[in-house]
Amino acid sequence: MKDFVEYLVKNLVDETADVQVACQEADDGMHLEVRVAKPDIGKVVGREGRTVRALRTLVQTIGARHGKRIRIEILD
Repeated sequence: MKDFVEYLVKNLVDETADVQVACQEADDGMHLEVRVAKPDIGKVVGREGRTVRALRTLVQTIGARHGKRIRIEILD
């Protein structure tokens, strides 16, 4: 899942070298922390949060199929 999220985010931003995805496993699921460069935060979040909402929906749907809860947090 980490590689999938990293692939998606790298295709959204200009500075792909600054994209970092950290994964923390928990009993009930997974927590992903996505770090991007400051100028790229707006591209990942999108207008009114639509892009990050779509990314979260996609990842949560995939996690539900595997019986896991997956959360994404965008950091700068």
